[in-house]
This record gives sequence, C-alpha cells and structure tokens, in this order.
Amino acid sequence: MIAPVETGLCGQHGGVPRAIWTGAIAFGLVNVPVGLYSATESKTIHFHQVQKNTGRRVRNKRVAEGSGREVDYDKIVKGYETDDGDLIIVTPEELESVEPSKTRSIEIEDFVEIDQIDPIYYDKSYFLAPADGTQKPYALLREAMEKSGRVAIGRFVMRNKEYLAAIRPMDKVLVLETMHFGDEVRSPDELDVPGKVKLTDRELKIAGQLIESLTADFDPTAYTDTYRERVADLVRQKAEGGDVVIEEEKEEPEKVTDIMAALEASLDDARQSRQARKQRRELEGLSKDELKKRATKAKIDGRSQMSKVELIEALGEAS
Repeated sequence: MIAPVETGLCGQHGGVPRAIWTGAIAFGLVNVPVGLYSATESKTIHFHQVQKNTGRRVRNKRVAEGSGREVDYDKIVKGYETDDGDLIIVTPEELESVEPSKTRSIEIEDFVEIDQIDPIYYDKSYFLAPADGTQKPYALLREAMEKSGRVAIGRFVMRNKEYLAAIRPMDKVLVLETMHFGDEVRSPDELDVPGKVKLTDRELKIAGQLIESLTADFDPTAYTDTYRERVADLVRQKAEGGDVVIEEEKEEPEKVTDIMAALEASLDDARQSRQARKQRRELEGLSKDELKKRATKAKIDGRSQMSKVELIEALGEAS
C-alpha cells in the first residue's frame, strides 16, 4: 500500500515516545523536570532523484570546486563568505569555543499576555511532559499559568543552539513553541502596501457579510492536504499500471475592476459553497466502499476505477 507513513510523537513506530531533550523548567527557585517531544510531524511524500531513462538513483557528492574530486567529510570545515566575496575559514574547534553553555534548564525570564505575541514569532511546537515522580510541580505550573492567562518566555540550549521559547498550557499538557528572535523577523516597511484608503459604507457592509457567511468554529480535522492526497493517488495509480491524465492548467483569474460586483458575487458563492463544503466533509468521512455505493446510486461512469479522492470529486459534481 502506498500512503504517507504514520509516526509517533518523535518519529517512532509505536511504543513509548522518546524525548528529544530532557531538562527542567526553572520557575523561580522551583525546578520542574521535563522531557521535550515533537508535537508535529511532516506528512510530505518524498521522492528520490533518479536518472530519467534508466531509473538509477542519483546521489549527491561533496566535490571541491575546480578539482572535480570528492572530499572526505573529515576534511571539510566551514567557510563564511563576506560581502566582498572573501571566504573566512572557521574550524570546528573555533565554533565550539563560542557555543552556548550546555545547560539542562529552560530559564523562564518573563510571563507575558499571549495576545502580545504575534504568531509570526512562533517557529516549531513541542510537548513538554513531566519526568517520573514530578507530576505535582508540573501540574502546579500548568494550573497557575492557565489561571493567569499568561505565557512563559525563556531560553534553553538544544543541540548546541540557543532557542528563545514560549511555554503555554494546552488542555492537560504544556506546549513549548520555539520562537524567532526579534531581529529575525523582517520589517514590512519596504513593501508597497496601502495606508488608509477611502472605503464606502456599502463596501464595508458587504465585505463584513462575506466574512460572516464564511465564519465557522475552527476544526483542524476539517482541513486536509489535498495536494498530498493527489500525489499519493498518482503514485498508487502508476504502481498499479494505470494511466495518469494530466489536467490542463487553469486560466489565471481576471483582475477585479468592480469591487462591489465582485463582493456581491462572492457573497452569493459563499452561501452556495457552504453547503458544498459541508457535503464534502461528510464524503471525506466515508470509506471508499461507501463512496462507491453512492457513486453507483448516482450512476457515475468509471466509478470502479476511481480513487477515493476522485470519487469525492465526482460525487460533489454530481450533487
């Protein structure tokens, strides 16, 4: 079966999840021993590079410019290129001399209101779980933070790199978000974006109605990676010897010249598409056999050869 691989918290297949970092949250004079676990995982379908005519794997080699010779890994050092094009060679020993101290603690420096942190500063999410026998201090910190409505900001070192981090409660677990430092977030000042623009009350009213018509409670399970599903279907069809139909590129949407007309048309579309989205989510929750039964009832041609994604598309168009 060709499908994205399901993995555990830390990329393990089943069994007890393994912490990628262990240490303690330093909360004043209180230490809360914890383990750090990946909270997200990539479901991207990966491909190898192969030679087109032979199917042989293409490998990357470390080759020195001008010589064409492969260089052994232990002979490689790092080089920093200056604005003038000069290369500054830095040895591993020199880099080690400026590495951050290898502490085993997340030093909380401040507690801040969560609304003060723009999501642009967040990088990657991790779960923090208590070490054995330290349930009470973990629960104390979690409950106190939840009651205060604040987020802890601190630093820690992992794999020779210092991270800025935000810690917040989410249900029963503490979540650590690694963050970008302030100078890593670019300023939008150089972009050509409008300042204050004169808008009519009617334009704002229709735009507000459009937003209202598309408003829903956030449900993360309602959004799926349709591109990944299509890639998986494509690979599956090729593995089974089926033909792949390459669709023509869609035309670029026309530029909007009449904003009011576009808003009113969008509002009508939104009211119609809400029902279509509801139906699609219902179809996505059905098994392939159940979809085939519906396709049979709807008399959809070619249903026996269709993938689940294609059946959902066909049933959506037939309704």
